[in-house]
Amino acid sequence: MALLELYTEFNRVWIPDAEHVWKSAEIVRDFQSGDKVLELLLEDGTKHHHPLDPSTPRLPPLRNPDILVGENDLTALSYLHEPAVLHNLRVRFVESRIIYTYCGIILVAVNPYKQLPIYGDAIIHAYSGQNMGDMDPHIFAVAEEAYKQMARNHKNQSIIVSGESGAGKTVSARYAMRYFAIVSKSGSNTRVEDKVLASNPVTEAIGNAKTTRNDNSSRFGKYTEISFDRRYRIIGANMRTYLLEKSRVVFQADNERNYHIFYQMCSCAQLPEFKSLRLLSADKFQYTSIGGDITIEGVDDKKDMEETRRTFSLLGLKEDFQSDVFKVLAAILHLGNVEIKDSGKDKSSVSLSDPHLAVCCELLAVSVEGLVRWLCHRRIVLVAETVVKPVTKERAVNARDALAKHIYALLFDCIINRINTALQVPGKQHAFIGVLDIYGFETFDINSFEQFCINYANEKLQQQFNLHVFKLEQEEYMKEDIPWTLIDFYDNQPVIDLIEAKMGILDLLDEECLFPQGTDQTWLMKLYSYMDTNPLFEKPRLSNEAFVIQHFADKVEYQCRGFLEKNRDTLYEELVDIMRASEFPFLALFFHEEEKSTANSKVKVRPARPGLKPANKQLRASVGDKFSSSLSLLMETLNATTPHYVRCIKPNDEKLPFEYDSRRVVQQLRACGVLETIRVSAQSYPSRWTYIEFYSRYSILMSHQESDLRDKKQTCKDVLQRLIQDPNQYKFGRTKIFFRAGQVAYLEKLRLDRLRGASVTIQKHVRGWSQRRKYLRMREAAIILQQYIRGKRTIRKMVSAATLKRGWATMVIQRHWRGYRTRQIYQLVRLASVTIQAFTRGWMARKRYKKMIEENKALVIQKYARAWLARRRFQTMRRLVMNVQLSFRVQKLRKKIEDQNKESRGLMERLTSLASTHAQTVDRLQAVEAQLEKSTSQKASVVAREKKGKEDATQTIIQLRQEINVLILEKKKLDQKFEASTKEAKENFDVIKGSLLDEKETEARLRKIAENNIEIQRQDHEKEVEALKEEIKRLKEERVTLHRKVEEEGQVSSDLQEQVLQLTKLVKTIPELHRDLNNLQNQRNNMDRKMKQHSEQARAKMTEITRQLLGGVVEEEVLLGLTPNDSEEIYEVEDLLAAFEGLHKATRILETHQREQKEGYETKLEGLQLKVDHLQNENSKLQNLFQEKSNVNENIRQEVSRLSSENSVLPELKLQVSELQRQKQELELHGKELNRELAEKTEEITNTLQAKINEETSQRRHFEEKAEALEEVKRQLQSQVEDLEEENDHLRRQQLMESEAKSKLREETSQLTAVNMDFEEQLDHRDRLIKKLQNQIKSFESAQKVKQTSAPALPKEYLGMLEYKREDEPKLIQNIILDLKPKGVVVNMIPGLPAYIVFMCVRFADYLNDEAKLKSLMNAIICAVKKVIMDYPKDFELLSFWLSNTYQLLNCLKQYSGEEEFMKQNTARQKKNCLQNFDLSEHRQILSDLAIHIYHQFITVMEKSITPGIVPGMLEHESLQGISSMKPTGVRKRSNSIYEDSETYSISSIIQQLTVFHSTMNQHGMEQGLIKQAVKQLFYQVGAITLNNIMLRKDMCSCRKGMQIRCNISYLEEWLKEKELQSSNAIDTLRPLSQAAWLLQVNKSTDDDAKEITDKCTELNPVQIVKILNSYTPIDDFEKRVSSSFVRKVQSLVHDRDGSTQMMLDTDYRFQVTFPFCPSPQALELLQVPNSLHLGFLTRI
Repeated sequence: MALLELYTEFNRVWIPDAEHVWKSAEIVRDFQSGDKVLELLLEDGTKHHHPLDPSTPRLPPLRNPDILVGENDLTALSYLHEPAVLHNLRVRFVESRIIYTYCGIILVAVNPYKQLPIYGDAIIHAYSGQNMGDMDPHIFAVAEEAYKQMARNHKNQSIIVSGESGAGKTVSARYAMRYFAIVSKSGSNTRVEDKVLASNPVTEAIGNAKTTRNDNSSRFGKYTEISFDRRYRIIGANMRTYLLEKSRVVFQADNERNYHIFYQMCSCAQLPEFKSLRLLSADKFQYTSIGGDITIEGVDDKKDMEETRRTFSLLGLKEDFQSDVFKVLAAILHLGNVEIKDSGKDKSSVSLSDPHLAVCCELLAVSVEGLVRWLCHRRIVLVAETVVKPVTKERAVNARDALAKHIYALLFDCIINRINTALQVPGKQHAFIGVLDIYGFETFDINSFEQFCINYANEKLQQQFNLHVFKLEQEEYMKEDIPWTLIDFYDNQPVIDLIEAKMGILDLLDEECLFPQGTDQTWLMKLYSYMDTNPLFEKPRLSNEAFVIQHFADKVEYQCRGFLEKNRDTLYEELVDIMRASEFPFLALFFHEEEKSTANSKVKVRPARPGLKPANKQLRASVGDKFSSSLSLLMETLNATTPHYVRCIKPNDEKLPFEYDSRRVVQQLRACGVLETIRVSAQSYPSRWTYIEFYSRYSILMSHQESDLRDKKQTCKDVLQRLIQDPNQYKFGRTKIFFRAGQVAYLEKLRLDRLRGASVTIQKHVRGWSQRRKYLRMREAAIILQQYIRGKRTIRKMVSAATLKRGWATMVIQRHWRGYRTRQIYQLVRLASVTIQAFTRGWMARKRYKKMIEENKALVIQKYARAWLARRRFQTMRRLVMNVQLSFRVQKLRKKIEDQNKESRGLMERLTSLASTHAQTVDRLQAVEAQLEKSTSQKASVVAREKKGKEDATQTIIQLRQEINVLILEKKKLDQKFEASTKEAKENFDVIKGSLLDEKETEARLRKIAENNIEIQRQDHEKEVEALKEEIKRLKEERVTLHRKVEEEGQVSSDLQEQVLQLTKLVKTIPELHRDLNNLQNQRNNMDRKMKQHSEQARAKMTEITRQLLGGVVEEEVLLGLTPNDSEEIYEVEDLLAAFEGLHKATRILETHQREQKEGYETKLEGLQLKVDHLQNENSKLQNLFQEKSNVNENIRQEVSRLSSENSVLPELKLQVSELQRQKQELELHGKELNRELAEKTEEITNTLQAKINEETSQRRHFEEKAEALEEVKRQLQSQVEDLEEENDHLRRQQLMESEAKSKLREETSQLTAVNMDFEEQLDHRDRLIKKLQNQIKSFESAQKVKQTSAPALPKEYLGMLEYKREDEPKLIQNIILDLKPKGVVVNMIPGLPAYIVFMCVRFADYLNDEAKLKSLMNAIICAVKKVIMDYPKDFELLSFWLSNTYQLLNCLKQYSGEEEFMKQNTARQKKNCLQNFDLSEHRQILSDLAIHIYHQFITVMEKSITPGIVPGMLEHESLQGISSMKPTGVRKRSNSIYEDSETYSISSIIQQLTVFHSTMNQHGMEQGLIKQAVKQLFYQVGAITLNNIMLRKDMCSCRKGMQIRCNISYLEEWLKEKELQSSNAIDTLRPLSQAAWLLQVNKSTDDDAKEITDKCTELNPVQIVKILNSYTPIDDFEKRVSSSFVRKVQSLVHDRDGSTQMMLDTDYRFQVTFPFCPSPQALELLQVPNSLHLGFLTRI
C-alpha cells in the first residue's frame, strides 16, 4: 500500500511546533491528490489547516499507532522519523520512567538525574548470559553483548560512550566496567577487578570538575582497555587519556569549579597529614575561587577525599606517592596566590617575602630567587650575546599560569601511568574490551580550540559509526538473501579533509605556530584565503575574528582568539630548567622524563630575529598534532574491534529528575547520529518480523483455508500478498519479512478493524443472550407465582369440621402408643444395667486380690535382689583394687625399660650422626688440601719463571750496552765509513728490538696469568671456607632435628610398649636389654676412640698443609701461631671450624706475600722500561749520525764485513731464548709431578676415610637390624595381647550370659518359694484351694522342665548388629559407600539400607567397647560420603541418595543414642538395642553439617536443571490458547524458543521436571519433611526468576501475560495437591508473582483501583509496584496505558510501607534447612545383608 493512501480520516500526523518541536494532530478529512491544505484537529480541540504544495506535496509525518509507542527498540516503529523517535523516548522516559532505549545497534541512555535501583548485583546476574534482545534495554545488556562476542568470536570489543557534558557518559562507562568486574571474576589474589573499579574515583578526582551543565563533568577523554585471559577473566587494564582541559587549573567560568581534588584537599586541611602543606579554605586560593562557587549541593568533599585516598591505596599507590602528589597540588594552589606587581616601564616584580611564594618553593624544593627572576624576566638570545629582559605584569601572570598548567598536566599523566602500572597483572592478554568515555559534539556561544578538537574527534567517530552501521545492514541483507541497494547517506569525509588534510586547518595552524610573529589574526587570514572555495567553510558576515565549519551535526562558529597559544602550549625554558633542578625528586622526574620522551617539545620564546628552527613535527609537536596522532591511534584500535555504541542524552539543562525538554533532546539526537541512523533505516526496510512473529500476530487476518496450511512460512507469504498489493513494500527473506516504512502500521490498522468487527459481533450475541436470559427468568418467576396462588385457593376449598375431629383423634392415639413403647424400653435398659454392674464389681474385687498377691511376691524378690547386688559390689571393688596394684607395678617396670631404651637409642643416633658429620668434614678437608697444594705449585712455577726472565733480561741489556759502547768508539774513528752500512745496521737493530719487546710482552702476559690464577684460587678458597661453615651450621641443625626425631620416636615406641608391659612375662627381658646396652656403650667408646684418632690425623694433615704453604714465606714463630697449641683431640665440630679458620689465615698470609712480590716485580719492570727508553733515544741519535756520514762509500765493505762478524752475537741470543723455553718446560713437568703426587696422597686419604665410613655404616646397619628385630618382637607381643583381650572379652560376655541365666533361675526359685509359703499359711482354711494350687505348681514345674530340655532346639535370636574385622573396614566403606550406585534393585527395595548396615556395624563396635574401632569407622564413613559428594557434585540421583541415607543414619544415631527425648516412640526391642558405651553426639553434629552441605548442593543441582525452562515456561509459553501477547521487537530479536517452530519449554516441562525430582526423592526414601523443604526452595526459585524477568522485560508487562502467569501458577498448585505437598507452604513463595500477575490484570485508573492495589499487593515492595505500573504495555488498542498521575498516586500510598527497597528478588536466597527427628520402625534384627552388595565378610550376631 502506498504511503499517500494512509492519510485518511482519524489517522494522526506530526506537525512542527516552536515550543515542543513537534505536536500531534488528527486528520479530519481524507487527503486527495491536488489538495492545497490538510485539514487537521489538534489535541486541544482547535482546527488547523496545514498548507501543502500541490505539485510536490510534502505531507507531515504520520504518527505510529499507540500500540507501537513505547517500544524497547526504535526500529520496531512502523514510521521511522524524528517526531516518532522523540515521542517514543518521551513516553518511555516521562511516563514509564525508563531511561534506556535501543535504536538499532545504539543504546540511547537518557540521564534521569536521580538514583535508580537498577544497577545492583542482582540486576547484573540477571543480565549475565542473556541475549541482548531478551531483556529490557540496559547498559548491562550492551556490556554482556560485548563480553559474549569476545568469548564467542575471539575478537576484541569496544564500547563507545559519547554525549554532552552532563549526559551521564562517565557513569555509564563506570557501570560497564563494574559489570565486567563482577561477571568475570579473577581467580587470583590480586583482585584486579577491584583495582579497575578503584581507578574511577581517582581519575574523577583529578580529571572531573563542576561546570554549568554537570556537577561531575569529565574534562578529558578516556579509553580504558580491560584485558582478559583465555578463561575470559580480568587480568589487567590500561588507560589512555585525551585532551585534558589544562586551562581549568587557572581559570573557571562563573558558577564553575576547578578539579575536584583541590577542594577535597582544602576540606582536609586540618588533618595532621596535611598540616605541612599549609592549606587554606578553598575560597582563599585564587585558582579555586575564580568561578565563585566552591561547593556542590549534596557532595561532601571531605568524604570524597577519604574515598580518593582509599582507592589510591587499593591501587597500590603508597602513602609516599600520595604525599608527593598532594605536595605538588598544594604548590600549584600556592603558586596561584603569588602576587605579581606592576613596577612600571614594562616591568613586573614579586616580593620575596610573599608567604605563598615561600610555601610554593618549599614544597617544590626550588630556588625562590630563581623562580622570582624568571617569572618576571625573559632571556633573549642574540647573535653575539644573551640579554635578560624584564616582562610586563600581564606576561608574568601568563608565565605563572602556564607553569601551573604544565605541572598539573605532567602530574595528571604521572598518576595515569602509575594507575596503568598498578592495573597490569602478570599474564598474557588473550583479548580486551575497550570502554571509550569521550566528549560528544559541543557547540557553545563562544567556541575555542577545545571545542574544535572535540568536534574533530566526533567527526572521526561518526565516520567510523556510519561505516559500521552500513556494514551490519549489508550483512543482514546478504544473510537474508535480500537484494542490496545503495542508500544515500551523509558522508563527513570532506569535513575531516577540511580539518586534517594537507593545507587543512590543523596544518595551517601548525605552520603559523612555527613563526614567532604569527598571530591568531594572521592564521585566520590564511584560512580565509585557502578555504574560500570550500563549501563547508564559511566566513561570518559580522566578524573578522571567527570562522564557521559545517559539521555533520550542525554549523559551529569558532573564535580564533587563543588558537595559536593553546596549540603551542608555550612555557619559558628557564622555568622548565628551574623545575628540572628541583631537589624534590618527584617533581624533577616529571621534567626529565618529558625531556627524554619529547625532545624540544616546548616552544621557546625567542627574540625578534631568531635562528632557523627545524620544521620536523616530531621535534616540534604541537597540541593539535599530538591530538591528531592520538586520535588516529584510537581510530585504528576501534577499527580493529567490534564496536558497541552508547549515546547519552541530557534531557534538560536544569538537572531536574525526569523532566523532558524536547528541543534539547532533539538537538543531541541530531548531533550524536541517532536520527541519521533512523533516516538511513527508513530508506530501506526498517521493520523486520520473523515468520513466526508475523503468523502469531496477524493470524486473525487469515482465512480458514490459509490457517489450515501446515507450512507457516508459505501461509505468511500468501496472506501478505493478499493484503498488500505492491510487492515493493515488502521482501521475503530466509527467516524474516522486511517491510518498508508504514506497512506495519497499515497491518495494525487492518488487524484493529478485524478485531473491532469481531467485537461488535460478540457484543451483539452477548447482548441478545443477556436479554433472552432475563426474559426466561421473568417468565419462570410468573409461573411460580401462579402455582402458589392456585394452591392456596384449593386448600381453602377443602378444609371442614369432620376433618378437624379426625385429626384430633389421631393425635390422642399416637400419644398413648408412644408412652407404652417408652416404658418397655426403660425396663429393658434397667435390667441390663443391673447385670453389668454385678459382673463389674466381681471383676474389680478379683483384680484387687491379684494385686495384693503380686505386691507380696515383689517384696520377697527385692530382699534376695538387694543381697545379691551387695555381694556383687564387694566382688567388683576387690577386683578393681587388685587391678590397680598390678598396673602400678607393671608401670614401674615399664618406665625403667623406657629410660634404658631411650638412652640406648640416643647414643646410637648420636654415633651415627657424628660418623656422617666426620666423613663429610674429612671430604671437605681433602678438597681444601688439594686446592692449597695446587696453588702452591703454581706459585712456585710462576716465581721461577719471573726470576729466570729477569736474569735473561739483565744479561741481554748488558750485552746491548757493551755493543753500543763499541759502536760509539768506532763511530768517532770511522764517521765517513758508516754511510753505506746504515740501512743494514738499522734492520739488524730493529730485529733485536722486536725480539726484546716480544720477550717483554711474553713475561707480562705470564705475570698477569699468574696473578689471575692466584686471585681465582684465593676466591675459591674463601668460597670453600664459607661453604664449609654453612655445611657445619646445617649439620648442627640436622643434629638437633635428629635428636628431636629420636625423642619423638622414643615416645612412639613407649606408647607401643604399653600393652606389652601389661604382661609380667616381659620382666625377664630386662637383663638381656642391660647386656645390649652395655654392648652399645662399648661400641660407642670404640667409636669415640676412632673419632679421636681421625681428628689427630686431620690435625696433623692440616699442620703439614700449612707448613707447605708458608714454609718459605713466614717465620717459624708465625707458623706455630697458626696451629693449635693444646694437645686435645679435634673431634668436635667447633674444633674443626677453628682449624679451618687457621687454614684461612694461612691463605691470607700467602696472599700478602704474593702481593709484596708482585709490587717488587712491578718496580723492577718499571726500571727496565726506563732503560729501554734510554736505549731507544741513543738509537735515534745513531741513526742521525748515520745519515750525516752517508758520503763515505769506500769503507762500507770493510764496515760490513766487521759488522757481519759482530752479528754472530744474534745466534747466542737465540740459544739463550731456547734455554729459557727448555727451563720453562722442565718447570711445568716438575709441577705436573707435584700435582700427581698430591692427587695420589688425596686418593689414599680418601680411600682410608671411605673404608672407615663403610665400617661405621656396616655397624650402624647391624644396630638397625637389631632394632628391627626388637620391633618385630614388640609387634608379635602386641598381637598376642590383642588376641588375649579379644578372648577376655569373649569370656566376659559368656560370664555375663551365665550370670543372667543364674539370676533368672534364682528369681523363679524365690517366686515359687514365696507362693508355697502363702499356700501353707492358708492350708487350714482353704483345703480345696490348696489342692488346686498344688496341681498348678506341678504342671508349671513340668512345663519348666520341658522348656529347659527343648531350649537348644529354638531358632537363633539376632541382636541387630553386624560383626566385622578391623582390616575389613576399607572394604566395607568401598562396597557400601564409594562403589554403591543408587540405581540398584536392592537399594530401591529397601530405602536407607546403606544407613542401616553402617549403623549396625557402629553398634557392633560400641558393643565391643572399642573406642578406636568406633572412631575409625565413623571417620571413614564421613570421609567416604564427602568424597562421593566431591567426586560427583552434579549427579542429582547420587546427591538425593546420599542425602536420604545421611539423614537416615543421623536419625538412627539419635533413635538409639539412649537419650530420653529420642526414645519416646521406640519399641521395647529398640530400647534394648541402644548404644551402651559411647556418646556419639559430636559425630552427630558432623553428620548434620555434612547433610546440610549435601542438601545445599542437591538444591543447587536441581535449580541449575530447572532454571533454563523457568522463563520460557512461565512467561514466554502461551499456556492459554488463543491469547497471544506477541509484539514487534525491532532489530534486536529475542533468541528464545517461542520464535521457533518447535517449542522447547512450557509449563508442562517445569511440572515434568518437578515430578522427576519428587519421584527420585521418594524412591530413595527421603523423609517427607525434607522433600517439602526442597520443593519449597524450588518454588521460590521459580517465583523469583519469573518476577525478576517481569521487572526487566517491559514486553512481559501486559494483561494477557498476567492471565497466563496466573494460569501457570494454578498448574503448579494442582501439582502440589496431587503430590500431597500443600503443607510445605511452597505455594506461599509464589505470592509475590501471583500478586504481580493480578496487578497486570486489574484496572488501573481510579482512586479505588489505587487503594485496592495498595491493599492487595502486600508481598510487593513499592519499587516493584511502581516498576510494574510504569512498564505496563498494552498489546492492543483496546487496552489503555497507565497514566503517570495514577502511578504517582499509588506511589504516595505505598511510600510509607516498610520492607525491602530492592527491585529484584535474591535468587541465591536459601531457606534454613532443618532435619526433624523421625524414628524408624525398622527392626534392625530382621535386616539381612543382600549378596549383591558383596558384604560377605559381615556376620549377623
